[in-house]
Amino acid sequence: MQPVIRQLTAGAALVVTTVAVATGLGAVGGDRPANGDLVVAGSAFGGDTTPQQLSQAFRRAAERSLPGVVHVQVHAVRSARIEVPEPFRGTPWEDLFRRGQPSPAPREGSGSGFVFRPDGYILTNNHVVEGAERVTVVLQDRREFDAEIVGRDPNTDVAVLKVDAKDLPVVELGRSEEVEVGDWVVALGYPLRLGATATAGIVSAKGRQLGILRRDAEASAPLEHFIQTDAAINPGNSGGPLVDLEGRAIGMNTAIASPTGYYSGYGFAVPIDLVKRVAEDLIAHGAVRRPKLGVAIDDVDPADREVYRLDRAAGAEIKRVEAGSAAERAGLRLGDVIVAVDGRAVDSSGELMELLAMKKPGDRARLDVVRYGERLRVEVALDSFEPAVKPKKEAAREREDSLARLGFAASELTPELARRLRTEAKRGVVVTQVEAGSAAERAGLRAGMIVESFNGADVGSVADLEKAAGAMRSGQAMSLVVRLPDGARTIINYRLRG
Repeated sequence: MQPVIRQLTAGAALVVTTVAVATGLGAVGGDRPANGDLVVAGSAFGGDTTPQQLSQAFRRAAERSLPGVVHVQVHAVRSARIEVPEPFRGTPWEDLFRRGQPSPAPREGSGSGFVFRPDGYILTNNHVVEGAERVTVVLQDRREFDAEIVGRDPNTDVAVLKVDAKDLPVVELGRSEEVEVGDWVVALGYPLRLGATATAGIVSAKGRQLGILRRDAEASAPLEHFIQTDAAINPGNSGGPLVDLEGRAIGMNTAIASPTGYYSGYGFAVPIDLVKRVAEDLIAHGAVRRPKLGVAIDDVDPADREVYRLDRAAGAEIKRVEAGSAAERAGLRLGDVIVAVDGRAVDSSGELMELLAMKKPGDRARLDVVRYGERLRVEVALDSFEPAVKPKKEAAREREDSLARLGFAASELTPELARRLRTEAKRGVVVTQVEAGSAAERAGLRAGMIVESFNGADVGSVADLEKAAGAMRSGQAMSLVVRLPDGARTIINYRLRG
């Protein structure tokens, strides 16, 4: 059975599931030899480091990075679709099938992310937040914030969120360029709604192209050059960091190879160097300014090597040159093989795309090209792709009123309502609706409960409740004393939405 490549987000609503892993080793910790080199292997592997020291290295990596890893909760509304059987389409009988069309229902999904700037900027996958009407971020200390989608890029599956907070713990960004196969890595995130989780493995490959970022109206030039790892990742890990043993992110978890949809051995991560480049543009411009060469390319196989008289089967073969493009102006031709960019060797078409993606429109690139055995050097001034997603604040909404921030709707407790609820309560407000997926729902608040006090103050009307909520800060903990339908009283605590 061939494995299926899946993006992994938890929640039945998302078609693709997203998780991935990144790579990188860096320092392992423990005692440093006199020459400053780090001893990575434990004594069982022939090195000088003990198993305890190696264990401590993994522990420190998790301790340094986990505080900056967040749970990303996605809220949307989608109507169920009624399929009309073919014989009845376009006939008066179609209305019979259309009757009772279901009303829009809430859609909940979740993934992971990580803070990379202390002023509230968070990295995650595009597929985690695509189509979201509201995004909530939950920090390690359980504070909750509404997040604005600053920008997203379907071509690389990267998105940037922003929450209204300061001095947040961050995950330090490393350099994926320095990662090598065999380096130890730790995958972090919120898989399967289990809470913050760390798993360990190694970088098992680099430069993987999986074909999961399909071309469509938003993704005109998908770029795949994933880091592959055997660290266990599962649905819900998407958007979380893959860190080295210094706790530095070297990738963003994005996908797994699996016949079941769950961990079966390999995961994939977007290299952090590319993530940083995309994030900078999303923050500064709301969209990615991506350079365009203007060619269609493919990997080189053994037959190509023979035809083009190459030293080895490596490089990016030009299959088509767009008229009027930067490539045509520079003199590139059909059948040319690009083997280096600015002196850096190119082994595959994905590697060429990643190297060019580090540049900006208008930048110049020096390409080494093999043209039927002749090696040439070509200077090209890069053009620009149209932005995959037009700049806009996708999650911007009108400011919620004070009561909506609580995550529930309420009504005055009238004598008639008290009779219907069969309660002897004389004061308080009745919870009429609790927002699906909200902190209020997770804390146990339900419709029909009567709120009697808010943070120790009596609640006699909806106005009292709105006033108390309006005086609170985003993410601040609050305490409700409520009366249950059976007459018993209980206390419910949770944090106010940002």
